[in-house]
Amino acid sequence: QVQLVESGGGSVQTGGSLRLSCVGSGYTYAGYCMGWFRQAPGKEREGVAGIDRDGGTRYADFVKGRFIISQDNAANTFYLQMNSLKPEDSAMYYCAIVPVPAARYCRGGEWPEYEHWGQGTQVTVSS
Repeated sequence: QVQLVESGGGSVQTGGSLRLSCVGSGYTYAGYCMGWFRQAPGKEREGVAGIDRDGGTRYADFVKGRFIISQDNAANTFYLQMNSLKPEDSAMYYCAIVPVPAARYCRGGEWPEYEHWGQGTQVTVSS
């Protein structure tokens, strides 16, 4: 049974930083796409950042230069370092994962169809 557990959310002021973690268990994927998504009240869920098994990354334009996605393959743990936070970054943040046959499925174009999701961690940025 695949499980993803996020942590690290909290409340910060504008310009602050947070580091989200996502610990995965119950799977052994030769290849995967992992993503961080967010959803604010009344808004659609949106992709924030993604990483594949080989370390390739992708970012939404609105976080480029501020957020960094990374992973510890050995620990099945993924991170989202969020810097220069803005009030509009406030949302529930989710991690998700899907097995894929090749890294190219994770890169560019539409976000992949993720199969497994965590329960989310709340990020609140005050002005």
